[in-house]
Amino acid sequence: MKKFLARLCAFALIIAMLVPANVSRAAAYDPDADFTGKTVILHTNDVHGALEGYKYAKGLKAAFERAGADVILADAGDFSQGDPTVSYYKGLSAIKTMNRAHYDVATLGNHEFDYGWAVLKKNLKKAKFTVVCADVLENGKVLAGTKANTVITTKGGVKVGFFGLETPEAQTKTNPALIKGLTFLAGKDMFACAQAQVDELKEKADVIICLAHLGIDDESIGNRSIDLWNNVTGIDYIIDGHSHTVMTEGEKGEKIQSTGTKFANIGVIVIDNKTKKIVDNYLIEVDETLPASYLVKKKAYKYINKIEELYGEVFAKSEVDLNGEKAPGNRTEETNNGDIITDAMIWTVMQNKEGLTVDDDHVVAITNGGGIRAAIAAGDVTKKDVFTVLPFGNTVALVYVTGAELLEALEASCQSCPEAVGGFPQIAGMKITIDTSKEYQKNDETYPNSTYYGPKKITRVTIDEVNGKAFNEKDIYAVITNNFCADGGDTYYVFGNSTTKFDTGTPLDEALMAYITEELGGVIGSKYAKPQGRITVK
Repeated sequence: MKKFLARLCAFALIIAMLVPANVSRAAAYDPDADFTGKTVILHTNDVHGALEGYKYAKGLKAAFERAGADVILADAGDFSQGDPTVSYYKGLSAIKTMNRAHYDVATLGNHEFDYGWAVLKKNLKKAKFTVVCADVLENGKVLAGTKANTVITTKGGVKVGFFGLETPEAQTKTNPALIKGLTFLAGKDMFACAQAQVDELKEKADVIICLAHLGIDDESIGNRSIDLWNNVTGIDYIIDGHSHTVMTEGEKGEKIQSTGTKFANIGVIVIDNKTKKIVDNYLIEVDETLPASYLVKKKAYKYINKIEELYGEVFAKSEVDLNGEKAPGNRTEETNNGDIITDAMIWTVMQNKEGLTVDDDHVVAITNGGGIRAAIAAGDVTKKDVFTVLPFGNTVALVYVTGAELLEALEASCQSCPEAVGGFPQIAGMKITIDTSKEYQKNDETYPNSTYYGPKKITRVTIDEVNGKAFNEKDIYAVITNNFCADGGDTYYVFGNSTTKFDTGTPLDEALMAYITEELGGVIGSKYAKPQGRITVK
């Protein structure tokens, strides 16, 4: 064990010389290491449908147990969305694969709520692991199927206390219509909730771990894992998720570890059974050399093969690469992917103009950049490709707003530009300019049931034209969007507050496929080689 730790420290020193301290400290898996007398917490986060990776989680768990360790396998949320292999099953395939991998404890990420609380409640009944989530309440109580905290006692006698925290951003990153009646604690309320968990666990546990789906992005300031560490005392370690960060400590040495996303790494926290103290933490990069479980792989491929059967068919060709990046990309600027999607939305409605009550020149389209989840590469295009780009099952909807309300929605959605925000608008039917030299002037209070602040005045966004004509703040415009934004998701509170809406019922992915086959003749061509100049960022 001493030789292994010496090699590990030497390796970590080399890594530390190459990368900033707050990025990560990595270690290679050593099959000869002795972990007798140790408790090992293995952890994952933001798996986002990478089901095959669970074979390595179970394989490592078994390997550490063979090396003498007591092992706890944990997850920090966002396991049930991000790939057709989970979104098709509304998250249940992830839970069943995690069961097969013998997870012990997990918390909820914002994407666990994507299919609505009713669906999640049913899914949680299938989980064979404990789900901890202290800061999401229904009628003042933690959600059915979850606990605020739990204590796992290892064979070596170590009592490890876990509590879970969900990002309050879930209330707008999830369709608000699907989570009515739930309360997401934020800021001081969330910290008070966390402190209560720590105080309770102090009486029962030797080590206290927070499974936090909070992240460290600037977009989340006030509700980040770093903010949690600075406002709550008594947490021994935070296992973090949400921002897809690869880190083994915070910028100022905060005891926070996160593995990235889609099984880029598996986290390791080592506890000495005698002292009952954390003695090490690091990340193991996932590759094919790691031990793997055949049974978990078999379970994962049950779902993977089904999706290939359903969606593997080639239906079109692309002559260009459609941008799937977050930043710079769909959350910071106009992209060709955003252009084709919003064009498809307008085309879908204009086929029969169902629900349309304004002139054609008053019709625009907006979709949130955070809803565009992947790229489409030049070459064959399958239904799975489109489903991966648009995995949420959103439908095409219409919202009627005044010009002033449209401008407010755009201002709110461009508040952090050029920094990324999920609500960043990809648009059609209009041209806008975003002046990033102007400060976003926010209201004193957030929008209701939101972590976003609406604009006190319009300073950053100008609508230069609508379908080639002058924009008028007093006119009524039909905004073709997705039902998530129509219900006030992300930064689109104004849309959710509209009293005039119409949902076409057409899934967004189906609208895009129909546009490609029927309007574009099955070929995504040079028209979409680059963004078309709808958004100017200066």
